[in-house]
This record gives sequence, C-alpha cells and structure tokens, in this order.
Amino acid sequence: MASSFKELDLFGSGPHRFAMVRQGLHVVSLAAIAGDFTLAGSSWFGDLELEVHVRGRLVAPSEAALWALRDAATTQAASTTTPVPGTLIDLHGRAWTSMSLFRYEEDDRVCRGRVWSVGYLARFRHFVGT
Repeated sequence: MASSFKELDLFGSGPHRFAMVRQGLHVVSLAAIAGDFTLAGSSWFGDLELEVHVRGRLVAPSEAALWALRDAATTQAASTTTPVPGTLIDLHGRAWTSMSLFRYEEDDRVCRGRVWSVGYLARFRHFVGT
C-alpha cells in the first residue's frame, strides 16, 4: 500500500510516517475571552479541527528530481487562497477524507551524496465546513 494525497504520491520517494494530532475540545480561558485576567476558569467551543502530520524525507537521484518532488508538495500546500480538500491515505490504507494540506515545511539543509534528500513536515487539517 502506498500513501497518497488526492491520489498523488507526494511522499513515496523516501521514508515517512503519519501522526494524528489535535484531537479533543477547543478550550479557551475566560480571562482571554473577556480581557479580564482576574477571571478564573475556561470554556469549550466545540471540537478541534482534526490534524494529521506527515514527517519524512524526499529522496531523488538528482537535484532537479528533488526540486520536482519539492514543487509537487508546495503546489498542493499553496494551490489557492482557499485550500482544496482531498483524501489523505497512509501506508496502511487508513484514509482521512476532506483533508487540506495547509503547511509544508522543510529541514534547514539538503543532503547531497549518492542521492539528494531533504526532510519535511507536511501538515493537513480537516477544516470545519469543508
């Protein structure tokens, strides 16, 4: 089984792992809401939006091929002003529907050797209302 986003193999060039984060309730302190820091307590405002992070390495035989992989990921992250959701599938076939790639971050350096590679973190979110 291969991982994918919108049926695109963005991560398969190298090792990667999926992690679900941000689960539970959105809780805010009453002091922050009212602007009165003498207030104690907090309140919840519904569920958090689901986030899934994919962390790994893009690996390619040349610098040009690595740039093609990088461009494919950044195109999905910055495709429009409104994220276009799709299905995210991990290596084991677990699927999350209506996910948007909203941030793509790379490590601070590219490794050069027999292959070219760069580490990354791709952040997906299920935005409420999509």
